Amino acid sequence: MRFRALIALDPAGTRSMLPSRPMRRPGQCYLNHTHALMVQAARLRSPGRTRIFPAEICWDDEEPLYPGDHAEVTITVIDDEAPDFLDGGQRITLWSGGDVGHGTITRRVFTEYGPY
Repeated sequence: MRFRALIALDPAGTRSMLPSRPMRRPGQCYLNHTHALMVQAARLRSPGRTRIFPAEICWDDEEPLYPGDHAEVTITVIDDEAPDFLDGGQRITLWSGGDVGHGTITRRVFTEYGPY
């Protein structure tokens, strides 16, 4: 399933919310079509439960994203439970061994063949 989202990567040197996780390296970047980031979201109809989804995240140009950057992205998730957690307006956390950013799902992507 694909979703469009507006995301922001945390500035360099921001510590993870988890005290046992190390600080991210300054200057760390993410190349387009990255699988290095995962998406964490709360369940839509039963708050209190969250999931972390492996995802492919891509954007319109080939420039890498750096800490502090904002972007409109497409998130592809291959998981049958994704619709229970991801939909338009849902807040998400970007995760890579710790919190590295946040965003909001703007819409689910559909094609002429139905949901993609």
